[in-house]
Amino acid sequence: MVTRERHGVKGRGAQANTPIRFFTETRAAFDDGWTGDDAVPPPLRTSVTEEQARSIISYNQSPDLPFERSINPYRGCEHGCIYCYARPTHAYLDLSPGLDFESRLFAKPNAAALLRNELAKPGYVCRQIALGTNTDPYQPIERSFGITRRIIEVLWESRHPLSIVTKSSLVERDLDLLAPMARENLVEAYVSITTLDRALARRMEPRASAPQRRLETVKRLSAAGIPAGVLFAPVIPALNDAEMESILEAAANAGARYAGYVLLRLPHEVKSLFEEWLQVHEPLKAARIMNRVRDMRGGQENDPQFGTRMRGTGIFAEVLRNRFNLACKRHGLTRSARALDTSKFKPPRALGPQLTLF
Repeated sequence: MVTRERHGVKGRGAQANTPIRFFTETRAAFDDGWTGDDAVPPPLRTSVTEEQARSIISYNQSPDLPFERSINPYRGCEHGCIYCYARPTHAYLDLSPGLDFESRLFAKPNAAALLRNELAKPGYVCRQIALGTNTDPYQPIERSFGITRRIIEVLWESRHPLSIVTKSSLVERDLDLLAPMARENLVEAYVSITTLDRALARRMEPRASAPQRRLETVKRLSAAGIPAGVLFAPVIPALNDAEMESILEAAANAGARYAGYVLLRLPHEVKSLFEEWLQVHEPLKAARIMNRVRDMRGGQENDPQFGTRMRGTGIFAEVLRNRFNLACKRHGLTRSARALDTSKFKPPRALGPQLTLF
């Protein structure tokens, strides 16, 4: 219920906590004069709450997504990407999609145990699982919690196929698991690269790995035999769209085999957060960027419709598609990875007092 309590917090993407859309009341900051004109608020620290999840595999029937199952070890993301379409999910926790989303995080320490039991169910049918579809599985708190690694250990033990999307070089920590999985065609990894401009990246996604470090991650994944791809996502017209060709070229030179892109999405609170960020960091481009977004979204800031929400519509969206296809062809990048192997799956032993019969 807090509005505009902080502005321009160093190392954070959002400028403030936005109102929660489910609340009818809000609270605004008020200066009573006692703190002085030059008072600086204390640093905004990250807090992590452990929660006992009841299930871990999420299912979807979206026709424009290349997966039907996903796992998210964490809720909220410390990377702080201002454009993140997952920000509105924090409202379901009675928290703001603004600064709360990137500083008040939730971890699922029982995720691996839940996964083991779900995969062990007699009726389970193996299909590829996507890791990191909502929040990054390799965000900074993974270094101490290690939930993502334990999930991958269960999937490797079960010979279960897996795809990964991340902005973090921390994925290299798990090469000892991912490399043998790749040899059995059980894994693919995509690194999201939004810009090669370090200054822009620092403002737009402040706690994610630097762009050049992500390219190094692509190179190391590829060198380990792991099919690697790059996601140019999101494409923000008039801000980073001019970098499409250079990013795809750099990724291909680093060993990427696959590529994809997603147009900027601004659902719910993300719209106001992004517009506020533009006014602070790109004031001279703000109007042009939002006008171009509307041109590609049928006159609106956001289009939630299947089939168009990822790519947009109109002449500018068509130009973007043509540029992407030509760049992929030029650098030998394919639009989708090969199908991962589901035939090797073997259900793990479920946790609990029940012993196996044989």
